[in-house]
Amino acid sequence: MNRLDNLFSHKKKDTLAIYFTAGFPKLNDTRRILLELDAAGTDIIEIGMPFSDPLADGSTIQASSQKALGNGMSLKLLFEQLKDIRQETEIPIVLMGYINPVMVFGVEAFCKKCQEIGIDGLILPDLPLWEFNNNYKSIFEKYGIHAIFLVTPQTSDERVRILDAASSGFLYAVSVSTTTGSSGRFNKEQESYFKRLSNLKLNNPILVGFGIAESKNFKIANKYLNGGVVGSAFIRAIEKEESVDGFIKSLRG
Repeated sequence: MNRLDNLFSHKKKDTLAIYFTAGFPKLNDTRRILLELDAAGTDIIEIGMPFSDPLADGSTIQASSQKALGNGMSLKLLFEQLKDIRQETEIPIVLMGYINPVMVFGVEAFCKKCQEIGIDGLILPDLPLWEFNNNYKSIFEKYGIHAIFLVTPQTSDERVRILDAASSGFLYAVSVSTTTGSSGRFNKEQESYFKRLSNLKLNNPILVGFGIAESKNFKIANKYLNGGVVGSAFIRAIEKEESVDGFIKSLRG
């Protein structure tokens, strides 16, 4: 069973996913940070594949991506860093990035490598749904890689259901129509959006991303949906060399 499926088979609430950029702050930090997150009680680890033009990301993750690329990070090196990771942890691992580097690597070769390493899911915000369905869905399924799609407050109920049907593992609910790194308490409009998604009774669990920097918004996400994804706040924390364990404990309140 895919590790995401296994997780959600017994955990319906308070699911915490943490995003960090591979090769940041230092080139060889990827494995260390992953294992520290696992030890601290994170449920899902989302590793960013650095890209020169990360359109969905705010300034914090963009800067981490540029630093990682400057450090020498590449997909080939990321796979090398993770090649024996399943000897040390069974935590679900999702890769997030953009379709261009994956196409350069070769979509089937990329998915095969993910299967060999033990990657559970892939988030590609700029991959069109029609292109996935027509060209890549069978490849993802062949290698057991979950494709995770994003919905926003502007996504209609009909479109949400279509994206839910295409997704596996979980559905990623973008909290606001902006890039990553937004902050502030979720307002009534966002809570109404979370409630709307909950009422749709979708096939996949739903995790909220964009805008969760501390425990108050994580708790709101859990009030309506299955959990949340924290990225920019964690990037800032590790850049300042803050304790990973302390950061996770603060999020969980």
